Amino acid sequence: MNLKVLSFCAVLLLAGFSVSAQTTTPAATVKLQSPPPANKVPAAEFYEGGQEAMYAFINKEMVYPPLAKRNRIAGQIIVSFVLNEDGSTSSHKIVKDASGGLGAEALRLVKLLKFKAPGYSLNTSIPINFKL
Repeated sequence: MNLKVLSFCAVLLLAGFSVSAQTTTPAATVKLQSPPPANKVPAAEFYEGGQEAMYAFINKEMVYPPLAKRNRIAGQIIVSFVLNEDGSTSSHKIVKDASGGLGAEALRLVKLLKFKAPGYSLNTSIPINFKL
């Protein structure tokens, strides 16, 4: 029993020396990068009013599918599409679905969005959160 306690103390003592022997980088040489903007959607810059207005429209038009509501299905749906040069959208696809009709509703909502013409074609996606 004493041998176990003695060996445990020796391990702790050696671990303390190894930690204190490590060199640290001076704070002046460490460069912190600012984190990217949280949840910024690239296509939102071409929506009239920006991302807040786009999600306000989505929340206003959203109809929670009855099957998903009945089965208490929630989650994030990601819809990808092509934002064309003239502001129209095409090639809509559901990238991530949570079932219960949420994907179909997210697809319907994305097709309702009206964007300003970016002047070039842009492959993008929009996450839509469904919460009960």
